[in-house]
Amino acid sequence: MMVPAALLLLGALASVVAPRLLARADWPDREPVVALWVWQCVVAAVLLCCVLSMTLSASAAWVAVRGPVFGGAPAAVVEAYVPRAGAPWAAATAVALACGGAWTAAMLAREIVRARTRRRQNRSELLVRAPLLPGEEGGTAGRLVVLEGERPDAWFLPGAAPRLVITTAALRRLKGRQLDAVLAHEQGHARARHDWLLHCSAALANGFPQVPVFAAFRDEMHRLVELAADDVASRRFGRLTIALALVELNEDRSVFGPGPASPGAHLPQRVDRLLTPRDRLPAGRRLQLTAAAALVPVVPVLVAFVPGLRALG
Repeated sequence: MMVPAALLLLGALASVVAPRLLARADWPDREPVVALWVWQCVVAAVLLCCVLSMTLSASAAWVAVRGPVFGGAPAAVVEAYVPRAGAPWAAATAVALACGGAWTAAMLAREIVRARTRRRQNRSELLVRAPLLPGEEGGTAGRLVVLEGERPDAWFLPGAAPRLVITTAALRRLKGRQLDAVLAHEQGHARARHDWLLHCSAALANGFPQVPVFAAFRDEMHRLVELAADDVASRRFGRLTIALALVELNEDRSVFGPGPASPGAHLPQRVDRLLTPRDRLPAGRRLQLTAAAALVPVVPVLVAFVPGLRALG
């Protein structure tokens, strides 16, 4: 039982330490795409710790599981993972982790169902407010929809046929290339499939609110995807253009002044970041961070294989 316990300890340590280390780092705002990758690797490592611990605990508790897991392995390798004296806590650990896995799958399924329901409702409302003209196809992907509205807004509606939606108030407010910058921002969300990142992070955070890494993962995904989309737009149209467009779209929503937190609470920081840009990390440093993050999920695998490798040696 030493390896399953070590894997659980490693997962718990990562879930507590990783969010604190990333919160203290100053590079995620400069490289949001790299930060998104790092967060995904950390969460994958935590989940992998749980999966491997569950598998090894179940194999120690039940012969029926041990056969498929160690099929064809030498007896010395099996003995390295299954103590002769038995493992009294193996069955309880395996069942607890299996229940956690089932709960995770249920939360993800619930989030997907809710997202699809919201998407259908939004598309139905969109068809009522902006019906298709004769000759238009209902599944036209990438269609830009203009809605009559007094509130300036623009958003991306994901799905099999993604839509970019903008209100007439936004068209009146945005000047010059600001409209193009806003549309490029939303297209950045669509191309990177940021909606899936948000769904997965929300499912984990809602299913396990006491786990710090999952709550931080959800919060950072909401922030980092916006920074990444801002960078997509700024590379094409300039930082000043997208910053002014954000101000024009949100100046009536009380997000730039004192007051309680709102869904646009990060907007002032986003505008400041665009207006006072910091240099990007060197390409070598970005590559190092990307490679180091890719190795994080490998650590639980190495921990799981250590007893077997020792037995073979």
